[in-house]
Amino acid sequence: MAAKKLSETFSKALIDEVQKWGLMKQTGVSLRYMMEFGSKPTDRYLLISSQFLHKELPIRIARRAIELETLPYGLSEKPAVLKVRDWYLDSFRDLRSFPEIKDTNDELAFTQMIKMIKVRHNNVVPMMALGVQQLKKDLSPKIMQPVDEIHQFLDRFYMSRIGIRMLIGQHVALHDPNPPPDCVGYIHTKMSPMEVARNASEDARSICLREYGSAPNIDIYGDPNFTFPYVPTHLHLMVFELVKNSLRAVQERFMDSDKVAPPIRIIVADGLEDVTIKISDEGGGIPRSGLPKIFTYLYSTAKNPLDEYSDLGSPDGVTMAGYGYGLPISRLYARYFGGDLQIISMEGYGTDAYLHLSRLGDSQEPLP
Repeated sequence: MAAKKLSETFSKALIDEVQKWGLMKQTGVSLRYMMEFGSKPTDRYLLISSQFLHKELPIRIARRAIELETLPYGLSEKPAVLKVRDWYLDSFRDLRSFPEIKDTNDELAFTQMIKMIKVRHNNVVPMMALGVQQLKKDLSPKIMQPVDEIHQFLDRFYMSRIGIRMLIGQHVALHDPNPPPDCVGYIHTKMSPMEVARNASEDARSICLREYGSAPNIDIYGDPNFTFPYVPTHLHLMVFELVKNSLRAVQERFMDSDKVAPPIRIIVADGLEDVTIKISDEGGGIPRSGLPKIFTYLYSTAKNPLDEYSDLGSPDGVTMAGYGYGLPISRLYARYFGGDLQIISMEGYGTDAYLHLSRLGDSQEPLP
């Protein structure tokens, strides 16, 4: 069925070309390279950047499109997954049919097109989540355990997506005529982790207030003057996710108690190699048997918001409990620039999340 569907929508020539490009080698870039390369975005630089993307993006997108065709357990046939595959193939076709980039006019047209591609892929994560939900309904609970292949595929798929969006976003942002001070595209060369942690915590806390009517306090410790180069949107996303989980755990544990809910503590430490952000709560922790599950895509203790938001279009549909993707995706963001995320739990007491961010910015993108 899938093959028929493919040839109906896409020409054989396109499918052959996807196969060909999917075999080419990807080229990774480091945070430091993006920073140095983008510090003076002259027309010539933007031309080189767009020529690089013109060749690099089809390779990365083709690899994902091929993988979307060959998923285990019939995941490839699920309507939501077919939709994602079509987005990838459309984007591949747009990139490949774009002529060679020779001058600034070509470059500007190309930049508009990749901006459109980024928008087209905005809902890939919830849509893939929906595909996995559709699959879960079909599988017997027994099979749901050893779904390592699906988990590894989603890790590769989302990691690659982070890279594609970073490259496009970085290129597009360099066209900003008035960039914020100390910013090179998406990268803030003097980012204060304290400040980003504070903003992300406040965002998470306001959602908690909206949902429960109250929220634990959040105390942040660290050097307010310390800065290092990083991508603030990535850090915001990770801290927001971790604080949201902590707020929910504490809130639910102390909701019906006469004790005051203990605050969530965030500690920012700057080491020579790593900046580490520790988020500690007293929300009762996670049983040890549950710890391996928290980084899988098929597990969430919360009810699935996708069942409630059928249109997937509501941007304000951020709830305290996501579709169980917050932790695994946060860990991918951490690893994308050479960091990591670890969760240590004391059942009956609380949880500590350690977010390690590489300070050197030298690690290459991990290219699945």
